[in-house]
Amino acid sequence: MTFGTPGGPRESVGLVTMEDQWAPAQVLSEMSGRSRRRRWEEFSGIAILGLCFGVGVLMLAVGGDPYIPSWLWAGLLIGCLSAVVLAASGRLSTSWQNAAYAAAVLSSWALLLTMPDQGMLVVILVVVAAVGSYLIPIPMVLGVIGLNCAVVLGHMVAHGAAPVEYLATTVFYMIIHLASMFSTYALYREIVFRSELEQKNLELEAAGVLLEDSAATAERLRISRELHDAMGHQLTVLNLELEAAKHRSAGSRSAQDASAHIDRAAGVAKQLLADVRATVGELRETGPGDLQTHLERLAAAVPSLEIQVDVAPVVAVDDQQTAALVRAAQEIITNAVKHSQAQQLSLTLGQAGPEVVLTGSNDGLAPKTITLGHGLTGLRERVELLGGQLRVSSSPQFTIQVRLPAAGQSAAPGLRDEPAGAQ
Repeated sequence: MTFGTPGGPRESVGLVTMEDQWAPAQVLSEMSGRSRRRRWEEFSGIAILGLCFGVGVLMLAVGGDPYIPSWLWAGLLIGCLSAVVLAASGRLSTSWQNAAYAAAVLSSWALLLTMPDQGMLVVILVVVAAVGSYLIPIPMVLGVIGLNCAVVLGHMVAHGAAPVEYLATTVFYMIIHLASMFSTYALYREIVFRSELEQKNLELEAAGVLLEDSAATAERLRISRELHDAMGHQLTVLNLELEAAKHRSAGSRSAQDASAHIDRAAGVAKQLLADVRATVGELRETGPGDLQTHLERLAAAVPSLEIQVDVAPVVAVDDQQTAALVRAAQEIITNAVKHSQAQQLSLTLGQAGPEVVLTGSNDGLAPKTITLGHGLTGLRERVELLGGQLRVSSSPQFTIQVRLPAAGQSAAPGLRDEPAGAQ
């Protein structure tokens, strides 16, 4: 039983890998699989609730008149199933979630005790107990199962069942309860392990993105140094030699004819030297990799969360800012997976005047008061080292916003030379 828990082309000089070419298809495949899995989980939960509702309607129709008015019994059935949905939705705080679950347990007992024939109503008790595996500790779930069996036993004794019958029935229902609880708890543990695995996968993906960017930057710098040291120096020597030849040949007629060729050769050498210097400068100033692709790769690493990535076509960032933005996106996604119980997350990156702004908003449970944990505290320190700001708000949705000065804008003195270390 389960309850649901386009970047532009690169203009930089760098290496194009097969992973870059296949990344969009991989992201689309991950999103498609994620959507199908979520639909099946939702369908499973709806089907179980529908089964419980059908059992209640059937018992109301053929199980005899309840001890309370039929409309009141039907309302109690709807209230019980609604409390189950609210408790398992993940939209409530812990106290309200526990209150909703307690209401579901008590109303399920009331449904059974107010009907002369228990029939299949025990199915509702089994479902309510199984949902507890997601919400409360296992010892407490075992307590709910024990109380459910006591209610079933008391109901049968009150209606004159034979001792063998009520003892055998109670033992049978206890076995059903335990089997349902353990299978649901195993599924819950699988979800927890999958969430932890996603967080580790996200960390690895972020590290891979930063490592690739670092390697590409180092390669560009290496090529620029090679061009400057090899071709640049040789062209400078050639230009000087041509100038010397021109001065030595000055005066004679034949030398004057040769001087024109020397001048043209010197012009070509100067132009070539300027081109080499421009290429070296371009290689050094080339921006980091495509942020759209980087963020989409992080999103694809977390299949349980539907993440919408939107990056503006032009965002002025350097290598340190790119590292900070990737780490910020990692923390935003991790926070949504661990704490907010969100289903959807939007990541928006754009430039607002002299600032680059990364905003992450999710549809999960927003806390009433915001207390920065270790992850957000480390992110704030990283952002402030680059002269930026971190803003966290909980209304209307839980939102984390990172604002950095765009590349070329002035930051706090002495801070931009600090390395952007890992979290």
